[in-house]
Amino acid sequence: MAGWFELNKSSDGQYRFLLKADGGDTHLTSELYREKSAAKTGYASVQANSSVDERYEKKMSSGGKPFFNLRAANHQVIGTSPMYASEQARDAAIEWVKANSASAAIKDNT
Repeated sequence: MAGWFELNKSSDGQYRFLLKADGGDTHLTSELYREKSAAKTGYASVQANSSVDERYEKKMSSGGKPFFNLRAANHQVIGTSPMYASEQARDAAIEWVKANSASAAIKDNT
């Protein structure tokens, strides 16, 4: 099941992308970018780095919820997951990102 990158513009004029599954669940959210071109570079970086195991940083929130960051080769965070109910759900989401982000379509809502 493939997903898509959704590029959105915030009310303050900045850009953010989301990586979504066909069911609409969000698996990654980017930081805010001032330029649309930077957001596009961000999702291209997700596509390039998502297949590399070492790029995933498994974390726990202060409330004990598991989540992950996907990092680029330069160690910058390029996407953060939502919080998951279990480590197994987080790990399944990582596997989904690995399998689907490289071929994900782009939906430009800007």
